[in-house]
Amino acid sequence: MTLESLVEEIRRRGAADVAAIEAEGNQTIAAIVAERDARVAAIAADAAKATELEIARERSQRLAGAKLATRKALYEARERRLARSVDATRKLLADFARSAAYPAVLQKMVAAATDELGKGVRIRGRSEDAALLQKVAGKAFDPAPVPIVGGLIAATANGDRRLNLSFDELLRMREDRVRELLN
Repeated sequence: MTLESLVEEIRRRGAADVAAIEAEGNQTIAAIVAERDARVAAIAADAAKATELEIARERSQRLAGAKLATRKALYEARERRLARSVDATRKLLADFARSAAYPAVLQKMVAAATDELGKGVRIRGRSEDAALLQKVAGKAFDPAPVPIVGGLIAATANGDRRLNLSFDELLRMREDRVRELLN
């Protein structure tokens, strides 16, 4: 082997080693680029999912808020309608307390109170009904006026038991029924 063939062999092996190192380097670069691209794609996909979840959460919160606001508005409208209806009912009761049929109802209330509480009952009512109650209840009538729409309030002489037959109380006791009828 001559010196020139030896140099040529060294150059050929060196070129082959450089080519192998370059090929290995290119493979490493390609692997790093592929891993980087995969990470970038994964990060982009995670960000897209997170964005979609945030959008869905925000949408559901807004939708729930809108539903709640709608329910609140409906509830407030029903309450206003109920308040108007109760006020109208109070007006009707006040009108009834001025009608010709009212004295007969008041007389029945006095009888019911006397039956329920006994003979020693004290009957109180509106100042407008004082003359009528004096006539119907007699000695059981207590002249102290009560601020009610109509009806009467009866109590035993010692105050242990009381029967409230005022229109206000009767309406309050049946307000839930009125709510059911109006809904």
